[in-house]
Amino acid sequence: MGYTKCAALEETGYVVLDRYDQSKDPQEWLDIEYVDWKSSGDTRFAPLASAKGEIEVNGFWNHQPPRTDKDGVWIPSQVEKAPNLVRRAMEPGANVGRCRVIELQPNTYADALYNLHQDDNNRLNPDGTGWIVRGFFNLTNDDTSYFVLRDNQTDPSVEYRLALPAGAQLIVDTQRIWHATCLNSPTPRYCLITSWESGPELDAYIAKYNGVSRVPNVDVPQELLDAGQEEQSRRLAARAAYYAAKGAAEKTAMSEA
Repeated sequence: MGYTKCAALEETGYVVLDRYDQSKDPQEWLDIEYVDWKSSGDTRFAPLASAKGEIEVNGFWNHQPPRTDKDGVWIPSQVEKAPNLVRRAMEPGANVGRCRVIELQPNTYADALYNLHQDDNNRLNPDGTGWIVRGFFNLTNDDTSYFVLRDNQTDPSVEYRLALPAGAQLIVDTQRIWHATCLNSPTPRYCLITSWESGPELDAYIAKYNGVSRVPNVDVPQELLDAGQEEQSRRLAARAAYYAAKGAAEKTAMSEA
């Protein structure tokens, strides 16, 4: 049967919507409660909707009963402090799963390449229902920074670098596309991330805000791209060697027990 997916995401795995006038909204992300949770860099998260309406950000499948990333429960204490963020997350009318604000500390292009990852959005998602994708609303003006997207973690031949000014609005199939952020800034980046179920509601929202599946890449000097690729290869090899040695040591210890 397969899943219902957004046609707008088929070509590149992302769409960029019209830019939002973020300057008109209060900085609600500074008032909500954050929890430590490391994901693709030095991060914290402030959940607005979670599995049970509690201030935690774990995958819905890690709760009892386990379920897919849909039907998130809004957290009253957070909603009270951030009504505009909640309004934006609910605007498409699509089913909302996890919804949270990420706080990311500054990093480099090489860091972003090392931290490239795919999200596990559709675990336990029933066949024949809508595919879960994620909306990214950039809240701070990170105009020298960019979102890095790749079809393949280690292959730079297809790499999209999307600008992140305040009010940038992206929707990404993050289970399909490898992604991370290069934050060239002295201050943290804040971004509203919402899990949405694909379907006619999300299609209409993308059309309303003129979603496009290709925008010009942020220009980065070739020497920086090459150096980042080399550093990614070095770090991934070092990590693989570490875990291989650790596994060999554990196997030896078990055989000697």
